[in-house]
Amino acid sequence: MVDANRFRPRLEERLAALTSKLTEIDEDLKEHGTEADFEERATEIAGDEVLEGLGIQGQKEIGQIKAALKRIDDGIFGICVQCGEDIPEKRLELLPQTPLCTACMSASG
Repeated sequence: MVDANRFRPRLEERLAALTSKLTEIDEDLKEHGTEADFEERATEIAGDEVLEGLGIQGQKEIGQIKAALKRIDDGIFGICVQCGEDIPEKRLELLPQTPLCTACMSASG
């Protein structure tokens, strides 16, 4: 069984970093004005689309991290939510928020 509390600081640090980054993205998106000429506005729109994509990915990862922290609290961190087998520690080292073992991830993807 993996020592789940060893992963808590990493998850909390990543959660804080993502939350901060999403706040920056939100501020950047609010900042863009309408006074720009057509060419500048087209560039802003393209940039906004990239920022929105990053924001969506960030929110998805935040959800995964929060779920992983809850699994730590519930005493089931490191156990595949699909098959109930232990998730290999090497996999958790690379992706501590993962809810799936390698086999289940391969089967679902």
